Amino acid sequence: MAGHGSEKLFGILGGPGLTETGRGFAALGYQPGKLFAVIGGLSEFLGGLGLALGLLTPLASAALIGVMINAMATVTGANGLWATSGGVEYNVAIAVVALGIAAIGPGRLAVDHFFRWGRGGWPQAALALGLGGIAAAVTLTLL
Repeated sequence: MAGHGSEKLFGILGGPGLTETGRGFAALGYQPGKLFAVIGGLSEFLGGLGLALGLLTPLASAALIGVMINAMATVTGANGLWATSGGVEYNVAIAVVALGIAAIGPGRLAVDHFFRWGRGGWPQAALALGLGGIAAAVTLTLL
């Protein structure tokens, strides 16, 4: 997900960059498109890095869950379940993995290992799902 976010933000790894991504967001109804491209790109980039490093894991999970809910609501939801038809399967998988990492914890090699929230559990999973859901709901109401 960090790589996917860097495509949006920086135009690397074959990505379109911020200006083109902003146009795409505007076409989906996110106004101003460039602002929402920054928010989406940063959520993917920082959320992906956070999960990879095990840093602020519940918040990183929340960022990815929120982005995936938005993707399902605006891009893939109308195409059904399966990814072969452009459906929500891939977005659901990313959100579930992020939620699962919040629930089980990032592991013993993670930066968070030494903090209470780094052990995972129901409270961390609930925080990730709640924050991600609230952020997605707020964003979608602004469309």
